[in-house]
Amino acid sequence: MTLHRIVQTLTAGLASALLACAALAQSNYKPEYRMSLVLGPPTPWGQSGQIWADLVKERTQGRINIKLYPGVSLIQGDQTREFSAIRQGIIDMAVGSTINWSPQVKQLNLFSMPFLMPDYKAVDALTQGEVGLEIFAAIDKAGVLPLAWSENGYRELTNSKRAVRSPADLKGMKIRVVGSPLFADMFTALGANPTQMSWADAQPALASGAVDGQENPLFMFPLLKLHNLGQKFVTTWGYMADPLVFVVNKDVWSSWTPADQAIVRQAAIDAGKQGVAIARKGLVEADKPLLKEIAGFGVTVTQLSPAERDAFVKATRPVYDKWKQTIGVDLVNAAEKAIAARK
Repeated sequence: MTLHRIVQTLTAGLASALLACAALAQSNYKPEYRMSLVLGPPTPWGQSGQIWADLVKERTQGRINIKLYPGVSLIQGDQTREFSAIRQGIIDMAVGSTINWSPQVKQLNLFSMPFLMPDYKAVDALTQGEVGLEIFAAIDKAGVLPLAWSENGYRELTNSKRAVRSPADLKGMKIRVVGSPLFADMFTALGANPTQMSWADAQPALASGAVDGQENPLFMFPLLKLHNLGQKFVTTWGYMADPLVFVVNKDVWSSWTPADQAIVRQAAIDAGKQGVAIARKGLVEADKPLLKEIAGFGVTVTQLSPAERDAFVKATRPVYDKWKQTIGVDLVNAAEKAIAARK
């Protein structure tokens, strides 16, 4: 046998062995992977998940099929259990909120720090820089593999009582908040009465007037018709933004071939970029068409001046200082530095 023939035979044998290994690895693949989401399409959150699932299916030629489970339905709607359920393998993958996962990963509270991020460039300076990598390391250490960032958006204030331009305007107002103690601390510092409840409970409470207001990204306003729940006043104050994180259960991840791992990671990065653009649509354009749409419902939209915003910053500074210790002084300092240096 000639040397050329020997090389040909060995190459063919190696190729066959690699194909056999890949086929064996893929025989461990599940027919379907379960992705948990709080909000489904058409929200930016749900769209981020849908784009990721579609890209993965297309790029793996159907080897990895992902089904979306919005409303955290895999854990009976309990958002606080989502992170643990991913770690335990009840959930295979997720696009999750930094707020919801902050009880398990304290560093995620960074994004809820009042008035830390004054604009979208500040958000990007954190998620796309060293701070983002440090937070990914913390998520990884907590037992879940992070792949990419997306966005749910800045949480803005709505209420049924009056235009809010100063902390005094919030005094005694009953505001629905999510279950993070940082949110309760912040609204208490502003003189409001924070009331923690699920969104399912919040809607009838807003409609009946049992609760005066709430805070959420503005894409929710027309989607949920919040003006029909008595929300006649909106204040854009940009007090915190909620980045979203694409994650995979570690056992699921290790069951995939390195080639498929690379595909899933890149698909998450690509879907995250699209998700960020969707979350900011209507708010980054000069005329802010989303604010015009909301005003069209007969709603008073208040955009704070820098001086008005500063009054809220000052009122919440003790909360900021308290939580800086909890989150980690070094991490918060690094975040402040990154934001100060943003272009």
